[in-house]
Amino acid sequence: MNFYKVPHKYYCGVDLHSRTLYLCVVGQDGAVLLHRSLPCDPNRFLLAVAPFREDLVVAVECVYSWYWLADLCAREGITFVLGHALYMKAIHGAKAKSDRWLRAPARTRQRLS
Repeated sequence: MNFYKVPHKYYCGVDLHSRTLYLCVVGQDGAVLLHRSLPCDPNRFLLAVAPFREDLVVAVECVYSWYWLADLCAREGITFVLGHALYMKAIHGAKAKSDRWLRAPARTRQRLS
């Protein structure tokens, strides 16, 4: 298993569904800079991440609908990382995203991971 370890100024995690996506952009210090739910539309995605394009990496769980986002990031020169669900920290090996890790405060999540 290869892990992506390249440092960036901004990290964007995308929870991708068939009709909607949920973005979370954090800075290097872990501060949440953007939490937003959007329709699965390339233009809306690009507008949402526009302030962070300087040094952004986008990470998506490997689900059936990731292709369009990968192609969009490639065209726009945005680093794209595809992750297996079992190795994505936000999901932490569970199908339901309501596990203990997500409900914990940020400092507790650092200890749990």
